Amino acid sequence: MTEDPFVTHRSLLFTVAYETLGSAADAEDVLQESWLRWADVDHAQVRDPRAYLVRLVTRQALNRLRTLSRRREEYVGEWLPEPLLTSPDVAEDVELAESVSIAMLTVLETLGPTERAVFVLREVFEMPYGDIAEATGKPAATVRQIARRAREHVAARRPRVRVSRSEQQAVVERFLLALRTGQLQELMEVMAPDVVLITDGGGIVTAALAPIHGADVVAEILARVNRVVTDLETTAVWLNGEPAGRIDMDGEPAAVSLVVDGGRVTRVYVVRNPRKLTRLEEPAELTR
Repeated sequence: MTEDPFVTHRSLLFTVAYETLGSAADAEDVLQESWLRWADVDHAQVRDPRAYLVRLVTRQALNRLRTLSRRREEYVGEWLPEPLLTSPDVAEDVELAESVSIAMLTVLETLGPTERAVFVLREVFEMPYGDIAEATGKPAATVRQIARRAREHVAARRPRVRVSRSEQQAVVERFLLALRTGQLQELMEVMAPDVVLITDGGGIVTAALAPIHGADVVAEILARVNRVVTDLETTAVWLNGEPAGRIDMDGEPAAVSLVVDGGRVTRVYVVRNPRKLTRLEEPAELTR
């Protein structure tokens, strides 16, 4: 018996939905809705199931994203994407790994829903403009304009320096060691002077409500964690296709993603919202 195309392409469909939404939980909901719609389709009439399913999932993700955009405006503090535990294999596809990184997903949050969908489908999945037009309900000429604007928008905001995975891993391990030992000077040295710390607690756990700037302040805040937490564990893991960290503070987990430039940390993303930390045990399958 031939495997259902939805099952065959499920990892791809999840990746499309996750990149469009920045949330694994919402991506799973979109896949469930899409599966139900796919079940009502005469599969024999679908010439290209992969393209059809990507369009179907994109339409559902766009509907969900428009609802989420309103909800995220009311979010308490900074909103960060939901981190995913991934295998090192994801990093072998450099473009995919970059596109699902926490840093990139944070940039994609600054796009409108349609702009984000168009950017993801064109720049990450290299879909033809005609297919994107059908998925978004926009004319192909309009889609081309949206794609150009979105590309320029992202290019102006994305991290400009791409470091090797080995360099990223070395800096992550140095950062986690300094955090675990509470060494203020070592934290200062591993971070760039203009480092930015962004934390997401969702109003559920303690987190800064706005970005914190400067190595002096950020290092002091991070060193304080070591002093106030009785049981602090740090683990190097792979999150969203790149070396990152997991911190357990008195049994409460947090995910840490770093942007590295010139051997130093320029951005620290810390997700503490427990509702966003349900995907840290089992690696997610991401593919293009």
